[in-house]
Amino acid sequence: MDGRIGRAWRSRKDRWGKRKGTSQKPRLGEKTLVKKLSRWTKFFYGSGDIGFSLTSTIVSTYLLIFMTDIVGIPIGLAGIPILIGRSWDWINDPLVGHISDRARTRWGRRRPFLLFGALPFGLTFVMLWYRPPWEDTLPLVAYYAAAYVLYEIAATFVYMPYFALTPELTSDYDERTSLTSYRMFFSILGSLIAFTAPLLIIDTFEPQNAPRVAAMGVIFAAASALPLLLVFFGTRERQAYMTQEQPRLRQSLQAAWQNRPFRYSLGIFLLTWICMGVIQLVLLYFLKYWLRREGESDLIMAVIFVTAILALPLWQWVAHKWSKRWAYVAGVAFWAVMQILLVTVTASTSMPIILILCFLAGIGVAAAHVLPWAIIPDAIEWDEWQTGKRHEGMFYSLTTLIHKIALSAAVAVVPLVLEFTGYEPNVAQQPSGVLWGLRILVGPIPAILLCAGILLAIRYPLTRERYAQILRELEARQQNRGDV
Repeated sequence: MDGRIGRAWRSRKDRWGKRKGTSQKPRLGEKTLVKKLSRWTKFFYGSGDIGFSLTSTIVSTYLLIFMTDIVGIPIGLAGIPILIGRSWDWINDPLVGHISDRARTRWGRRRPFLLFGALPFGLTFVMLWYRPPWEDTLPLVAYYAAAYVLYEIAATFVYMPYFALTPELTSDYDERTSLTSYRMFFSILGSLIAFTAPLLIIDTFEPQNAPRVAAMGVIFAAASALPLLLVFFGTRERQAYMTQEQPRLRQSLQAAWQNRPFRYSLGIFLLTWICMGVIQLVLLYFLKYWLRREGESDLIMAVIFVTAILALPLWQWVAHKWSKRWAYVAGVAFWAVMQILLVTVTASTSMPIILILCFLAGIGVAAAHVLPWAIIPDAIEWDEWQTGKRHEGMFYSLTTLIHKIALSAAVAVVPLVLEFTGYEPNVAQQPSGVLWGLRILVGPIPAILLCAGILLAIRYPLTRERYAQILRELEARQQNRGDV
């Protein structure tokens, strides 16, 4: 009788957990690999990425031109603060990932970072857009380097644990693509807002508009920090992972290095986001000095990112019908072709043709946003299958580190190319070498990077069928441990 009552009670708990989207404090031996998430869980989790997308896109797109054209730092020195800030993350990211893996609180391992890190995240973002009342270049470079380091520290303490929630919310192959699609909806929406709304506030990047830039920083700091509270209150971590042994730093690093699918997924991610970082940095320069359409830049950005949002269900469907890697191959190949075509336009090209090319490019941008992020979490189960432990924090900290390395590479390349070719801010006509450099940075270089990502995706070793087999073996292990 007691056994029947216990089984009935566990069955009621399982059904309730499925309706809510998470299981409630599963014990050893119970099935913890919940496959389906409620739409509300996906919505609340995905909403957090709008803040990260707003801040990262604004920083990547506007900080360099803010420092050169408003603050007055020579372009050869303006990349130094960004490079210093991102280089610090070589140490910062793995440490924060390891800390969150070892964290044990009544709210879970990841969510407390979102609750207590939201305010520092917003405040340090504001510091980036303040123009100190100094004229000497070196103090200005030092200020923005310090502000960038503080911003990166605060940002890492919130977005790394946020990213590490993905594999903990669901283990289903297609549900992870769906969950990532929700997140990428908010991510691309954030990019769309970040590419358009700041320009409405700032108007033009000229020295007299420094107060407008500061106001923009305050507005978007608040808009970026508040969604983190939605994630905290709208999601729940699986308590089963709280009872696992706390991994050591060396073990976590070793597990990541020995994980072959993770190495491939990192390569795909790195190449995709170097491409994204180069385009983000150079696109405003391209529109301002090559196409002569700085006034229509918000419309052009809107077309790209609205299209990307609308194309997300397409790539989710393709990934479900084929697989994540083949969907990536198709999507970024299409995007690479569009980038090559985009550099053929000139200042005399009609606006409808430019917008059509931007619309087509947006379809590929959607694939590049969602699919690399959807591929990464499957390596977590490969890791657990190999080591018997989970190291989500370390895996995602290395992913965010690779992301920042990608952007650092873009920051290093773009200013050097413009400096070498003779760029001068706010001149009516740039030298021909600058214009050629802008076209190369927008077209051929992104296309080459995306083609390299395609080659890695073709060789990616973790298929849908292999992942399903690993998942079944993990479930069998859990049941066997419960029977002991």
